[in-house]
Amino acid sequence: EVVYFATYTAYNGITILPQLIETKDFIKFNILTLNGKAVQNKGMALFPRQIGGRYAMLSRQDGENNHIMFSDNIHFWQESQIIQEPEYPWEFFQIGNCGSPLETDEGWIVLTHGVGPMRQYCIGAMLLDLENPTKIIARLDEPLLAPHEKEREGYVPNVVYSCGAIIHNNELVIPYAMSDINSGIATVKVKELINCMQEVA
Repeated sequence: EVVYFATYTAYNGITILPQLIETKDFIKFNILTLNGKAVQNKGMALFPRQIGGRYAMLSRQDGENNHIMFSDNIHFWQESQIIQEPEYPWEFFQIGNCGSPLETDEGWIVLTHGVGPMRQYCIGAMLLDLENPTKIIARLDEPLLAPHEKEREGYVPNVVYSCGAIIHNNELVIPYAMSDINSGIATVKVKELINCMQEVA
């Protein structure tokens, strides 16, 4: 029997709390707790399968860098390690993930968001090793998506942001929000995206 899990940020109007959702049929959902010192952050995204017999999850404990953490129990997360730090001007202030990694033959595609000058949010991408996702194989040195003129005005200006993507017919389909007021969909061929990435030494 297949069980699906996802993380989300619960909010009661005052406090935020990271939580876990469990479902078997996408009709009934169970809300479960996440525990441990490593879960006190909003930017958590589960890998879609276990790696080396353990659960794996991206996170952003320090609000600036992309982290990864592993656990034998999906409810308890104690430690994380940094796998990516801001490197380019468009992500200079902070980076984070844009949802769960997507498995390909070449590696895990991870969409990222970067915050640069004028608090501009852009979407980038990196490729992690399939069996050792602490290792970055390659990454984009320029944004995959950046806010253009019509996307800059809104409740939170100068922002494009995504909470996840899918691969359909060898194409990456990215739903994204524009300045918290509109939404759109961007697509790119998976092979073209990977070919545009720069190898990481």
